[in-house]
Amino acid sequence: MNALPRIRRIGTTTDQLGESPVWDDQAQSLYWIDSLAGLIRKLSPATGAIEEFPVPAPIGSLALARDHSAVLALRHGFAHYNFSTRELSTGPSIGLDHPLLRLNDGKADPFGRFLAGTMQGGLAKDEKPLGGLYRIDAADTIEQIESDLVVTNGPCFSPDGRTFYLADTARRMIWAYDYHRDGPLTNKRVFAEMDAHGSGGDGATIDAEGYLWTVLVRIGAIARLAPDGTKVRTIELPVRHPTSVTFGGPDLDVLYVTSISRSTHLFDESPDAGGLFAIEDLGVKGLPAHRFGPR
Repeated sequence: MNALPRIRRIGTTTDQLGESPVWDDQAQSLYWIDSLAGLIRKLSPATGAIEEFPVPAPIGSLALARDHSAVLALRHGFAHYNFSTRELSTGPSIGLDHPLLRLNDGKADPFGRFLAGTMQGGLAKDEKPLGGLYRIDAADTIEQIESDLVVTNGPCFSPDGRTFYLADTARRMIWAYDYHRDGPLTNKRVFAEMDAHGSGGDGATIDAEGYLWTVLVRIGAIARLAPDGTKVRTIELPVRHPTSVTFGGPDLDVLYVTSISRSTHLFDESPDAGGLFAIEDLGVKGLPAHRFGPR
């Protein structure tokens, strides 16, 4: 039986395009970004303090590294950010310089690498999108491992690391792949067709039971999908356009949610739009985030 969840707004920050929340289980802190403002935010829940770290906009996503730093997906390439010194160092480029193409959502994999995919606007009917999904390692070696993606979102891994999930929000699809330490993605298959849920999937995370939580960005809700892709739970939110989710807290049982106030295409004038939210009493726990860097 599902527990009755409790939803509350955290702090008073208002993001234009909140994205990429990730829990730091070592420092017991939450990081997330305002993509269009070029900000990384850090919340210390024990005190309520929020720090801000300006970076070049737009920033698509981040993953925490094994030291006091992060790897970032910026417009057309990757970078490394040191939180102690507030220094940014440039990483590899994806080799594309298109005004309507940029890197978007990303996650670290179980082997210490970072995956991030592109999003592209202004596509004509039947025009094949540029870019795709890219992976970099600690030596800044870059490889493209998927193509033909319009708006990449929701990369995440099954608890055993053997299955990789990826959404194309524009196509309203979530796919699953077999994932390996070396080599390409294999065995691509449909995990969930999202038209039936009224919205493409956006940011996503996996819980400790192997269920996928995906944001329904168009309808102000979050869906929990079983390992076979069946929707088993929906949670409605007090904002129109949530964007991404991650589990955090000392017991990894708090679901943090970012949201939009005004992005390139979506707008929400409600008082809490762009806020950070915590959902508690879900009766479910998450998993520690993978980290970038050599193991």
